[in-house]
Amino acid sequence: MERTLIILKPDTIQRKLIGRIIQRFEDKGLKIVGMKMIWINKELAYKHYEAHINKPFFNSLLEFITSLPVVVMVLEGPSVVEQVRKMVGNTDCKKADVGTIRFDFGLSIQNNLIHASESIQDAEREIKIFFKEEEIFSYDPNRYLPSE
Repeated sequence: MERTLIILKPDTIQRKLIGRIIQRFEDKGLKIVGMKMIWINKELAYKHYEAHINKPFFNSLLEFITSLPVVVMVLEGPSVVEQVRKMVGNTDCKKADVGTIRFDFGLSIQNNLIHASESIQDAEREIKIFFKEEEIFSYDPNRYLPSE
């Protein structure tokens, strides 16, 4: 089963959209196997956004992602990276497809609510940045459902 990392960014927290966004992933049938609220410090932000260090928007990105707590999650499911990227939509909410998270809730390119891993390799790297192995759970979601 494939896994991906999601970060519900400071604007999601500020606008009280956590539950509404998580609900979309659960409605899709994706399984949450790790989740916690953290405050990303600069060291963690540098590690996560290392590919953007020399880009002109890096300092504002760093300031934004460290401004409030975030919710980090590991989702599991078939082709989960691709599915989640489609659900999240284009980074620029003005270019995002109708019905995506960023189209429905995004306010700007910077305040785009959510990070989703771009590839399986990125997901593997990013999950290790935010989660210890023992913080990711394997479970049968149907275990206690009635059989009849």
